[in-house]
Amino acid sequence: MLRSILRSSTSNASRRGFASGASPERKVAILGAAGGIGQPLSLLMKLNPLVTRLALYDIAGTPGVAADVSHINTGSEVVGYMGDENLGKALEGSDVVIIPAGVPRKPGMTRDDLFNINAGIVKSLCTAIAKYCPNALVNMISNPVNSTVPIAAEVFKKAGTYDEKRLFGVTTLDVVRAKTFYAGKAKVNVAEVNVPVVGGHAGITILPLFSQATPKANLSDDEIVALTKRTQDGGTEVVEAKAGKGSATLSMAYAGAVFADACLKGLNGAPDVVECSFVQSTVTELPFFASKVRIGKNGVEEVLGLGALSNFEKEGLEKLKPELKASIEKGIKFAHQN
Repeated sequence: MLRSILRSSTSNASRRGFASGASPERKVAILGAAGGIGQPLSLLMKLNPLVTRLALYDIAGTPGVAADVSHINTGSEVVGYMGDENLGKALEGSDVVIIPAGVPRKPGMTRDDLFNINAGIVKSLCTAIAKYCPNALVNMISNPVNSTVPIAAEVFKKAGTYDEKRLFGVTTLDVVRAKTFYAGKAKVNVAEVNVPVVGGHAGITILPLFSQATPKANLSDDEIVALTKRTQDGGTEVVEAKAGKGSATLSMAYAGAVFADACLKGLNGAPDVVECSFVQSTVTELPFFASKVRIGKNGVEEVLGLGALSNFEKEGLEKLKPELKASIEKGIKFAHQN
């Protein structure tokens, strides 16, 4: 995705023909655009030739981010919006809304520690989405995703706008990490690697299916266990490496841009757009679950099954269910407070 965007960004912007019918005009709104994830994500979305209008929103700092990003010589128009009173303007007419808003993880902080702060932010933003762009595809990055996606669903249900096909929890970073770590261990070209990651988006709820990874590699059981744990602990690895000065912002921005690009392609009618995402699901007994999802003109076209699992993956699936169930229920409970 990034290579194609960079190739496009170096061409003459006028040759992309946003108004010529080559691609439909698309507005993307980023909520939390001045933050650690939001700024690099804004940059990457400015490079995406499928974006016509880019709305950058945050409670502070967005005029500067928007001015900076707007100088990049690609075809999309960039506008910054700051403060609650301008949230509606940022959202109106949006086809895709990406939500990285919230506070970052700090050393010693679990995803659950983030819950009370970020849950309130998500609830407020989703209330505005229901009012100003109820048909947008919502890409939820704000953690803990295992709870914030159910919160969003309940907010939309209350507003009478809920469409389960249009709400996505962005778990792409787990896939990005699994691909990278697998390629390194298997000594294969990472650009050719595919690894589905299912379950949720925190700790043991993250279940990479290395038995389904391609290209195939003859890795030992111990190596698979180690790769699984590293994928599950990827966020903690970055938090500790940054020594209290940040979390996984750059890789998350990249993953968010990859998933948003898939949504835009799906909306535009591209065939066979498949990504892993945390969505409303009947793949397991849980109401939300991450698995491969086919994305089309209306959002989720099909939630794909898990496929054949190894015994290790079957065990991991059963172990993650209680924790994921609790996180989902916690989100639903929060949404019904006040």
